[in-house]
Amino acid sequence: MAPDPFAALDVAGAPRSLVALGGTLDAATLVAAYRRGLFPWPSDDPGHERQARRLVRTGRVPRLPGDDGLVPWCSPDPRAVLLADQVVVRRSLRARLRSCGWTTTLDTAFDAVVAGCADRQEGTWITDRMRQAYGDLHAAGGAHSVEVWDGKELVGGLYGVLVGSVFCGESMFHRATDASKAALVELCARLLEAGVRVVDVQEETEHLRSLGQVLVHRADYLDVLATLRDRPAVLATERRPVARLAEAVT
Repeated sequence: MAPDPFAALDVAGAPRSLVALGGTLDAATLVAAYRRGLFPWPSDDPGHERQARRLVRTGRVPRLPGDDGLVPWCSPDPRAVLLADQVVVRRSLRARLRSCGWTTTLDTAFDAVVAGCADRQEGTWITDRMRQAYGDLHAAGGAHSVEVWDGKELVGGLYGVLVGSVFCGESMFHRATDASKAALVELCARLLEAGVRVVDVQEETEHLRSLGQVLVHRADYLDVLATLRDRPAVLATERRPVARLAEAVT
């Protein structure tokens, strides 16, 4: 087993969300990071790069050895999570699920989902190196995507990393109204079937707040993660109709 580059870090006691800088973006490092409650959050903003170098130079954030520059490894406090059995499906979304005619799959178009998540007018943190690393992790069975289809057209989806019995969501996208919400409700349904209840959504957003996200202390999240990260789960992959979700959730 490869050495854990994050083993010496005090993630729970870190004074800020940014816990470390540096390392290497590859599948093994991603696995180690998520098991410690960390995730990478690169930026192409020159100001962020200057700030990162200043934090390393002054010793306020440790630098890890590696090949990919100052990759930021983050663990927010508080941590935003969603409980799969408590996802909120409002009346308007329920009506959309019932009438849209969409179907969903899992792990059928991982690269296309990541590309959809990266296609943002305001810019993206999903660099080419990030795409490669998560693609390699997907090939190894650690990263997963949910796809939402309108016929043969991909209209929404999400991707993330399954760490034992915790799903760590990375990003979602939609090309049709409510398609990303449909992807999340579908994810929760498949997770519950596999005995997985905790979805790490990292940071609070208005979009996820409407779906039932809650905020927990980082230390509490890390305790739960430590308990669940070695309990493997297997998710169903077959194509399913979205309409069934309108009746399956409360």
